[in-house]
Amino acid sequence: MNSSEFRRRGKEMVDYVANYLEGIEGRQVYPDVEPGYLRPLIPAAAPQEPDTFEDIINDIEKIIMPGVTHWHSPYFFAYFPTASSYPAMLADMLCGAIGCIGFSWAASPACTELETVMMDWLGKMLELPEAFLAVKAGEGGGVIQGSASEATLMALLAARTKVIHRLQAESPELTQAAIMENLVAYSSDQAHSSVERAGLIGGVKLKAIPSDGNFAMRGSALQEALERDKAAGLIPFFVAATLGTTTCCSFDNLLEVGPICNKEDLWLHIDAAYAGSAFICPEFRHLLNGVEFADSFNFNPHKWLLVNFDCSAMWVKKRADLANAFRLDPTYLKHSHQDSGFITDYRHWQIPLGRRFRSLKMWFVFRMYGVKGLQAYIRKGSNKVNEALLQRINNAKKIHLVPCHLRDKFVLRFAICSRTVESVHVQVAWEHIKEMAADVLQAERK
Repeated sequence: MNSSEFRRRGKEMVDYVANYLEGIEGRQVYPDVEPGYLRPLIPAAAPQEPDTFEDIINDIEKIIMPGVTHWHSPYFFAYFPTASSYPAMLADMLCGAIGCIGFSWAASPACTELETVMMDWLGKMLELPEAFLAVKAGEGGGVIQGSASEATLMALLAARTKVIHRLQAESPELTQAAIMENLVAYSSDQAHSSVERAGLIGGVKLKAIPSDGNFAMRGSALQEALERDKAAGLIPFFVAATLGTTTCCSFDNLLEVGPICNKEDLWLHIDAAYAGSAFICPEFRHLLNGVEFADSFNFNPHKWLLVNFDCSAMWVKKRADLANAFRLDPTYLKHSHQDSGFITDYRHWQIPLGRRFRSLKMWFVFRMYGVKGLQAYIRKGSNKVNEALLQRINNAKKIHLVPCHLRDKFVLRFAICSRTVESVHVQVAWEHIKEMAADVLQAERK
């Protein structure tokens, strides 16, 4: 494929993608196939002679799409949302074209520097404490990981290295193995399975703290476990707190857990994989109160912030704690600026050596939506949409509502007024409201 054919086929692919997304509502959300469906549909070996682009495109519909679960379908309510937007897709195209492997600053300076700045932009959107930002040559900073699972693992491994170094400095006779067998980490019993997996990979005990009636980890339960384990000769070193659990979106109590972690010198990692995107809205920012006690914080813009997978944002207060735990500098990776103190080599912040130019899609999305546009997306609706919904409901004359304003937000009030109202009337009204809302949203998309 030469450049002229690439131009032509690229335009065709953009049309195919746009048509796919515009028509996704008409596709069956979950595929009707059995395991192994695909192998009989394709040859047993790669073709000796080239296939045509047209044949490949035709086979997408015949072979691939029948086995696709359509995550962007409006009828997809499983797992968690996966973000997508046209600006992010265009940025991913450019990322693929540039094709740099940004393991160090020298490998592609723009790849490193844009990531540092984008993580500061995003940190400011969340109103993170300045200690987490790289701006003004601070000690902290942000990095794009592939997933929240990687972020949790990196935090745990960094905490493990830090506590081993500290204890060996205090007692040089202690071996790493002797320390490791007594290390213990903690999370809520509602934490994501990736936290347990991090413990398995890190070779440390992980204990689940029983959650309260709201499925939250509380300070008292954590303190009780710490005292019991210290009395048994164990070494607590790491706590993973969750903001927005997988099962029910519960929030661990940071304002209780955080001070305990600081007092006990425990690394506190906050996993806000899904819910974290909401914190860019001022009305939800209070849910992040207590982040100032954390050593590391992570959430996934690729879940709810219009940035395609993979893009998991992680910040640390002291980047040296993260980088020094994994620092290796073979000769072929060294460069003249690495000790200048002004740059970051992100290979020391992550599991793999190589990395893509993922900050490009953050840059495109943040610029093309703006903070206000991103906030509007999180809020899922504008005053204009709510006003249109009210007008449609009242024009239908099946039920009657009146609105109010809560500060700047146009709100539809639903008041139970009649003495004879029963639950069936409320249910019928709710179904009618949902039907009208679906019509309004459908009209908005056209």
